[in-house]
Amino acid sequence: MAMHRAAVLAVLAMDGVVPFDLATPGEVFGRARIGRDPARARAAYDVRICAPKRRAETGLFELRAPYDLDELGRADTIVVPGVADVSKPVPRAVLEALQKASARGARIASICSGAFILAAAGLLDGRRATTHWLAASELARRYPAIHVDPHVLYVDEGNVLTSAGAAAGLDLCLHIVRTDHGASVAAAVAKLAVMPLERAGGQSQFIVHEPPSAEEGASLEPVLRWLAENLQEKVSLDDIARRAGMSLRTLSRRFREQTGTTPLGWLLRARVRHAQQLLETTPSSIERIATSAGFGSATTFRLRFQRVVGTSPRAYRNAFRGAVPEHDVRARRSA
Repeated sequence: MAMHRAAVLAVLAMDGVVPFDLATPGEVFGRARIGRDPARARAAYDVRICAPKRRAETGLFELRAPYDLDELGRADTIVVPGVADVSKPVPRAVLEALQKASARGARIASICSGAFILAAAGLLDGRRATTHWLAASELARRYPAIHVDPHVLYVDEGNVLTSAGAAAGLDLCLHIVRTDHGASVAAAVAKLAVMPLERAGGQSQFIVHEPPSAEEGASLEPVLRWLAENLQEKVSLDDIARRAGMSLRTLSRRFREQTGTTPLGWLLRARVRHAQQLLETTPSSIERIATSAGFGSATTFRLRFQRVVGTSPRAYRNAFRGAVPEHDVRARRSA
């Protein structure tokens, strides 16, 4: 990608914008400086907050933006923060401004639920994208042409980038600074923000998973419940279709509509979720957890876990060591 030096960077403030998401690009890009001499370093970005009506309601305060949507037509990079209510329709003027900006080659990035705004503009069709894990299934349901990955911090598709919730927006913004101006500039910004520079986009979001509910699973709720209760069993696609009373084609379509993934993809993630719980709360060995979660071997378990979570089972357990009861920790140390 060409270097964006002293580039105009527009941050779109919609009604209902999440204040944290709005502040993130302002802090990161506003602090980025080019030049080794601090006294002579110049701003790497010209950050401009813009809103459809020059005013935006955040829920906590009303924002008066210094720029309107015309600024999107001049920006080299546009950042779209998340909004509190993703069900509200996006103004046509916003969609058209984003579409025109994309057509002329502007780089457009979203933070958290801002992905829904990009999706409404058609900018994510046929692309891989992410958003906050709580909203990922809804994004996949509404926009089936998007390859939604709810397990990563951010996705870089060239001129279109998306990130997960809150802190992942910081990761994405630092990634953009690093791409434009190198690691030293990004590292200086990260130091000011008191956060690590290197959290790769592929690192998994730490997700709180709930069991499938009737509301979330709709007509698939019974079969999802059955799968969750039989994770140790060898289950084929035909087995799932028979249990659901559907043809393979209908089953795949319903799963995509209601869960945003395939039947076997859902089963894999359910097994990994179960393994995560065991790693967090028990001293059981990796081999025993692999069996309990329905993986054929510890080797297969490690490979699948790494693919879904973005780290190894052992590293995951170490990250959640404090979640294991003290007597279990003592038992593990004495083992």
